[in-house]
Amino acid sequence: MKSGIKMQRNITELIEFVLLGFADVPHLQWLLFGLFLVIYIIIVMSNGIIFLITKLDPALQTPMYYFLGNFSFLEICYVSVTLPRMLMNLCTQRRTISLVACATQMCCILVLGATECVLLTVMAYDRCMAICNPLHYLLVMNHKICIQLVVGAWISGIPIQIGQTFQIFSLSFCGSNLINHFFCDIPPILQLACGDTFVNEMLVYIVAVLIVTIPFLLILISYSKIISTVLQLPSATTRGRAKAFSTCSSHLLVVFSFFGSASITYLRPKSIHSAGTDKLLSLFYTIMTPMFNPLIYSLRNKDVITALRKLLLRKMAKILHSVNFLPK
Repeated sequence: MKSGIKMQRNITELIEFVLLGFADVPHLQWLLFGLFLVIYIIIVMSNGIIFLITKLDPALQTPMYYFLGNFSFLEICYVSVTLPRMLMNLCTQRRTISLVACATQMCCILVLGATECVLLTVMAYDRCMAICNPLHYLLVMNHKICIQLVVGAWISGIPIQIGQTFQIFSLSFCGSNLINHFFCDIPPILQLACGDTFVNEMLVYIVAVLIVTIPFLLILISYSKIISTVLQLPSATTRGRAKAFSTCSSHLLVVFSFFGSASITYLRPKSIHSAGTDKLLSLFYTIMTPMFNPLIYSLRNKDVITALRKLLLRKMAKILHSVNFLPK
């Protein structure tokens, strides 16, 4: 009987993990639940509104807003992979996650993260073409090309990240099954693996360079061209300079916030990894960045504000119209 219990415990350790999350602050569980629930609602609603107005408003049917709409939809998907489970764990205090669910969550996070890197690069290329080559912009960035770029962004990371997830979860896990994180990320999972994980860590670095570093360098090249072109404009077009810099600065804020935190997470040496720092950085690029992105793009973009105002006025007009024609 005892050997059966022991065998059952060993099997349990192999097929499930425990996401500790914020278990170290038990007195703050309900406060954190309320906070993250509000954040999740804000992210879904704000990004959903931007996605909606980029599809409905005729004035926003341009490549720039086509990419922005897809980016907002991506942010909803990205945050929905981690936050609902974290909310469930905070609410029920049942922190177990099966090995398959953990691998699925990691794979989704990695694929969506790769998609975000490529899509941000595509958006930088779009701004580069619009500012540096305005006469041929609509010819080069036609609807067909825009669709191909977006589809490429969504599928480009799938084979690489599925392969990376498979090689990580093909490792043997022994000892503790406690993941000191709020979702299944690469660094805390590798800490639970048995034996030498040097090859796996090198593969993580290589993939991070391909997915994070190269797109970031391409973005920097695009913006160096943009800055060079804008500075060469005649002094009479100062207003055009200001508009160009305002449009691009919103995108740059998003780029530096996402790429900065992701690079520190996956490219820093293992020796300086700590659970607290990993959680903080992961909170930043998986939750805080998607929450602030709509504010960055909407508050600094007159076209988005105008489209949002028109949408609200249209909805209010419909409500008032329906009220006026209600039967007495």
